[in-house]
Amino acid sequence: MARGTAHIGKDSYQTKIEVGGHALVGDEPERNGGHDAGPAPYDFVLAGLGSCTAITLRMYADRKQWPLDAVDVGLHLSPGDDGLMQIKRTLSFTGALDAEQKNRLAEIAEKTPVTLTLKAGMAIATSII
Repeated sequence: MARGTAHIGKDSYQTKIEVGGHALVGDEPERNGGHDAGPAPYDFVLAGLGSCTAITLRMYADRKQWPLDAVDVGLHLSPGDDGLMQIKRTLSFTGALDAEQKNRLAEIAEKTPVTLTLKAGMAIATSII
């Protein structure tokens, strides 16, 4: 399905990442000892959720031929009241959508592939080669 690699040397926390044939750089902010040369790890989690949400909603609206001009997805990761990490997601739509269409898009947002994966959790199998 998806593949990626990450490489870090002795250059502080700057990490060279390759996913889906795209080269990215990850880092930590200066306050955490990095050089802020790229997004931090949790930023990439939010990027994956945000892009999956926006893409899925665009696909759905296109398939339904709804008058959706744009989707904006706001994301905020923080500890919840129970101490567990949570993501607050806000959706904003531009276009001549009625309330029923907006509500349906909000329902679809809860069923995007990355949303379902994050909510369900995921097994990670680590090995040494």
